[in-house]
Order: sequence, then C-alpha cells, then structure tokens
Amino acid sequence: MKRIESLRRQRGNLEAEIVANLDLLAGSIAKSPSMTGHSLTTKKNGKTVTLYVRKEILSKAQAMTKRHKKVKALLLDLSKVNWEILRMENE
Repeated sequence: MKRIESLRRQRGNLEAEIVANLDLLAGSIAKSPSMTGHSLTTKKNGKTVTLYVRKEILSKAQAMTKRHKKVKALLLDLSKVNWEILRMENE
C-alpha cells in the first residue's frame, strides 16, 4: 500500500474521531476554596468569563471539557497528516 493511501486513511479516521467528540465545552472547571460550587472559566473576546456549574451537571461538564482537550489534540494530529499529504501530492 502506498504511503499516501495510508495517510488518507489515517486522515479519515481522525476526522471520524473528531466528529464523534463534538459534544464539547471549551474551558476549565475548578472549585474555588472560597466558593461552595464549581465554575467553568473560559475566554470570550479576550476576556475571562466565569460561569457557575451546578452540581447536577458537574460530571457532564467535566466530560465535555475533557472532550475539548481531546479534539484539540486530534486537530494537531490531523494537521500533521494533512501536511504530509500535501507534501507528498506536490513532489
């Protein structure tokens, strides 16, 4: 099998994994010592925004932030594969 075919198959697998993890939430969840609950901290227009996370949704919110980190890593992998494909197509 040619290397480029293998890369294209790898790209397809990465794309499928990204699509499967799009139920995500950007930001980090933390518990402040001065607060009784948890909060989600994220950036919006260059400013930090903090949102209160109710305990009923805490585990789901934590899972969604983990998926966000996973998708970021997958996008980096996809970028590397796309670069290799682009390089090989133009040799």
